[in-house]
Amino acid sequence: MLTAQQWIEALGLEPHVEGGFFRRTYQADHRPPVRTEQGERLLLTSIHYLLTEASPIGCWHLNRSDILHFHHSGAPLTYHLIHPDGRAESVTLGPDPYQGQVLMLAVPGGVWKATSLDGGDHALISEAVAPGFDYADMTLGHADELANRFPQHTELVRRYRTR
Repeated sequence: MLTAQQWIEALGLEPHVEGGFFRRTYQADHRPPVRTEQGERLLLTSIHYLLTEASPIGCWHLNRSDILHFHHSGAPLTYHLIHPDGRAESVTLGPDPYQGQVLMLAVPGGVWKATSLDGGDHALISEAVAPGFDYADMTLGHADELANRFPQHTELVRRYRTR
């Protein structure tokens, strides 16, 4: 199994604003754009995303687009989700369905999300985003604002706050 550093080098990954490392791997620029309330977006984009022992948390953020997450290598990741109605859930994305892990996770747009590496050197995933990812459609979570909005989840929010 490759190490985190080997994956970073092999895939040309760069630091991501929410934590970890990434690189865009696909964008459907050969298709007509999709109209959204925020403007035109690509139909679909995709990235590789890596959390490492040195950068084990993907901080709270919200995307307007739906995102499919696919586990490829390494340790499991726990996705901490807070839905618009205030319901929280945790889902483990990983290689072992016998341990309750899922290989693919769909997170609808409008759901707050934070991710944590569950031990190990790394976890490598891919994400497919539709409509395609645009930084204008992502909001980084601020612990105080999220704790005020979801007071029942204050401890969870503070655990995975922005850097």
